[in-house]
Amino acid sequence: MSAIQYEFNGKQYQCPIELSVSLFSGKWKTTIICKLMDGTKRYGELKKLIDGINHKMLAEQLRELEQAGIVNRKVYPVVPPKVEYALTELGEQLTPAVRLLQQWGSQFATELPLESPAPISVPLSADR
Repeated sequence: MSAIQYEFNGKQYQCPIELSVSLFSGKWKTTIICKLMDGTKRYGELKKLIDGINHKMLAEQLRELEQAGIVNRKVYPVVPPKVEYALTELGEQLTPAVRLLQQWGSQFATELPLESPAPISVPLSADR
């Protein structure tokens, strides 16, 4: 009897789910993939669309997704530099699974209260 093993980018996995989840590991990867499912984005667009991500983390997560073959990085030879990110064909294959995860996760949505401006405090003086 032989055991089945799964391999992706030189790494071996015991289970296809383990392989799949390893591609998503990292706090921001699923968010980046979701944003790119809507189409090609420039770096600055992604940065604005993803609340709370810093430059270093966005660059690192994009690089890892590119190395995994999920994201394509296209550099245009112009000044100032123009770089676009898009899902590869392999990345596009994730769309149905990501949509199912979105659907499942949406049952836990809660409405956040709108932020109201901070109250203005006026110092009271005893001279009045």
